[in-house]
Amino acid sequence: MSKEAPFKSGFVALVGRPNAGKSTLLNACVGQKVAIASPVAQTTRKRLRAVVGTETSQIIIVDTPGLHKPKDALGKELNRSALGELEDVDVVALLVDATKPVGRGDAWVANHVAHCDAHKLLVLTKADASTPEQVSSQLEAASELADFDDCIVISAQEGFNVDAFLHLVERWLPEGPRWFPEEMRHDASEEDIVAEFVREKAFLMLRDELPHSLGVRCDSITYAKDGHASVSATILVERAGQKGIVVGRGGSMIKRIGMAARRDVERLLGCKVYLELTVRVQPKWRKDRSEIARLGYDAKA
Repeated sequence: MSKEAPFKSGFVALVGRPNAGKSTLLNACVGQKVAIASPVAQTTRKRLRAVVGTETSQIIIVDTPGLHKPKDALGKELNRSALGELEDVDVVALLVDATKPVGRGDAWVANHVAHCDAHKLLVLTKADASTPEQVSSQLEAASELADFDDCIVISAQEGFNVDAFLHLVERWLPEGPRWFPEEMRHDASEEDIVAEFVREKAFLMLRDELPHSLGVRCDSITYAKDGHASVSATILVERAGQKGIVVGRGGSMIKRIGMAARRDVERLLGCKVYLELTVRVQPKWRKDRSEIARLGYDAKA
């Protein structure tokens, strides 16, 4: 009679430079969109824990803000949040973009990874957008950044090697209990995810015009007897001119942002949604630690 395999559980932190593909990998592992992604640096501002369960393991994946050279209090908090996760996880996965040469930024992140006690995995991302030669060259260069326990090449966008990544993480996890209920998929509130969906659409549509000056807070979600939900959210900007950009001529831009965000919010809440967006000017909010905390972007969130 064969001995039953021990149950494993633990935490894996996804770390790396901005746009390395951390949120895309998390979504692919969970099988649904819970973390936002865009080509804009600092898209991820809040730590998100997603839960992937099997019969033999429970993997808690921690998405972290991209590590970068901070220019304000917000940037410092994002770095503090990401680096803080290295202290409390069983596995650290360093994500490196296969489409871009390994540089000083990757080396800086890898230096922090090298000094943590967790098992270390090198994850080369975006294989679908890279040539075999790029992948081989990047893997060789990235492998020199730290003493990794294992490495893997993936394309979260295409689903390539996502299951293999989860099996690799499980291999390095300790035996342990289920930390979260089996039905739980993530630890974010509906309000947090709604705010992130709105911010993602604003980032995608405004691109380089003012994304870093933009924050979003979900103010309320109320459910009507007919099954609809009314959702209100506030978009923060730092100057009156930026408010004009977000609102757009005749309200055209804010309408586009709302329509795009509503589709994700409806999938999240499972019902028809009336989404009301308000734009408010909050001067220098990125330098205001109390405002950063109210938005949930601080390291303690």
